[in-house]
Amino acid sequence: MQIETQQLNEGTLLGIGNPLLDISANTDDALLQKYGLKADDAIMAGEQHMPLYKELMENYHAEFIAGGSVQNSLRVAQWILKKPRICTYFGCVGDDDYARILKERVIADGVSVHYQVNKETPTGTCAVLITGTHRSLVANLAAAQKFTADHLAKEESRKCIEASKIIYASGFFIAVSPESILQLAKHAHSKNLPFVMNLSAPFVSQFFKEPLEKLLPYIDVLFGNESEAEAFAQAFDIDSKKLQEIGLKISAMPKLNSQRQRVVCITQGCDPVILIEGSKVDYIPVQKLEREQIVDTNGAGDAFSGGFLSQMVLNKPYATCVKCGIYTAAHIIQHSGCTFEGESKFVDC
Repeated sequence: MQIETQQLNEGTLLGIGNPLLDISANTDDALLQKYGLKADDAIMAGEQHMPLYKELMENYHAEFIAGGSVQNSLRVAQWILKKPRICTYFGCVGDDDYARILKERVIADGVSVHYQVNKETPTGTCAVLITGTHRSLVANLAAAQKFTADHLAKEESRKCIEASKIIYASGFFIAVSPESILQLAKHAHSKNLPFVMNLSAPFVSQFFKEPLEKLLPYIDVLFGNESEAEAFAQAFDIDSKKLQEIGLKISAMPKLNSQRQRVVCITQGCDPVILIEGSKVDYIPVQKLEREQIVDTNGAGDAFSGGFLSQMVLNKPYATCVKCGIYTAAHIIQHSGCTFEGESKFVDC
């Protein structure tokens, strides 16, 4: 069945997150060890990580790629949907060249961008250290962490919020402005719109349990990979290490909107995606790539979310959403960074 997007309205999918310019490079284990980093991890930069960004540019031939988890997901959703400005994005940047590069590239991918601009702080960056098929992310949020809820009260922002039919936020953004996410979650609940979140990284559950707990009753769809699901289980005293059981427990946690069951989607790399709708569990197989096909796993999770959301926009079944997420993730990991080429060719079989 071919995708039909002609009837879609602009601004249907609204996302909020941390806009970052990725500084991406192929590195080695020695550099990971130097900065105390782990492969396939995602952390916030500390003082000890600040020289890393310059080192990547000077010694490892780094490239600049538009980044930030939610921003990436919306770019991918636009690639699938093919009609521009279906997706709208909120986040905070500095008043600098990095922000201009970001905006140009994201708009070129079809996303409507409504940045809050902080003139005192530079645009956020994310160091992406690629070692073989692994990637380690070190985010220096900078201006991204200066987002304030009053940006949502601006007339232009309010129009975007009112136009939206699905709202998406990253767990990363809980560390920045949980009040902004909660405001959007309450709006979605009042309008009976789906509110979607991503656990994003293990540290979100470990260190931001309280704001995450406040948001949970509003969440209709929750994404996470295996390590993020395990961290959530530990933080919320779920006594199981089995991903299916963890997903079922999350699905059954208190929820304000009883009109729709909570959907939990747990990815496992090349192993099947666990899709839980209420108490129903499906395992959806993943297309396995050969080792030589994999260029860079950075952005795979963002791409999965973007593909999934694109099908939510089209009101497709959740199994189709997962299949599209698998398709987009497989495409992204065959390219450097969260980038894509050519027209998307996803077809719901």
